[in-house]
Amino acid sequence: MRNFSAEFAHFQDHGYVIARNVLPPATLQPLVAEFSAWVDQQARDLHADGKITDLYEELDFDHRVVALCRQNQAILAGMDLMHMRGEACFSFLHDSCLLDLVQTFLGPEISCNPIQHLRAKMPSAVDAKSGFMQVPWHQDVGVTAEDSDDSNIITFWLPLSVATRESGCMEILPDCVAGGCLPHVSGSYGTEIPDDVLPQRQAITAASEPGDVVVMSKYTPHRGLENVADYARWSVDLRFHPTGQPSGRDWQPSFPVRSADHPDSVSAFTHAHWSDAWKAALADRTRHKAHRV
Repeated sequence: MRNFSAEFAHFQDHGYVIARNVLPPATLQPLVAEFSAWVDQQARDLHADGKITDLYEELDFDHRVVALCRQNQAILAGMDLMHMRGEACFSFLHDSCLLDLVQTFLGPEISCNPIQHLRAKMPSAVDAKSGFMQVPWHQDVGVTAEDSDDSNIITFWLPLSVATRESGCMEILPDCVAGGCLPHVSGSYGTEIPDDVLPQRQAITAASEPGDVVVMSKYTPHRGLENVADYARWSVDLRFHPTGQPSGRDWQPSFPVRSADHPDSVSAFTHAHWSDAWKAALADRTRHKAHRV
């Protein structure tokens, strides 16, 4: 198990850390292959319906989805982890390299939090209005229910393509954890922190590459920058918390992914259980309050 004590110390001091070279290419490849296959099937369905004219099969993972989106933004419909529910994704949530990092921050009893997303952030010239992609300043605590205020929910954000200022990586405000949960409002692009209460800190550009993991406290303000590159900035946004603590979304599935005390609890929750639990949660029409506003 790799020693992440330096990364943990930086996180404790500043509310974030960029852990480098955590995930080897062989770990990410099945995930990229699954997402690529999903895009391919979406494209073929749209092509069969006469909604696009070119499949752009010759383009790579980062560029193909952009070319397809130029033809029809419906290529992005349903592109998120809870809708896709792939087996490679479920397996990745148990990846030992990832969980060794997570264990450093949370201990050995770890549950996967249901607040998780896949994003293929388009160049703004292709899709300038997507609030799901153009995320404003916010804290992750702002999108959890109040019953999880005492839960140690930590964000682990990982790029699947090179994330730079140009391609729309995150900006992070360090040293804000002591301020707790800041006021949030409902803005044009989602739940956000008003300018007049945003901490006056020098923003950190969280440039990162596939294999890196950006770790953030739920109290660390951050935002996504505009993508002015020519490729999609793919990323997976995960959260984990100690097993037994409220997840902040109790109507959505959380489940153990590592346990020293009860290892059977991990193997007992299968991909089929995960998929079925998400189907039930998505079909639930109860109006749950997921955000603080």
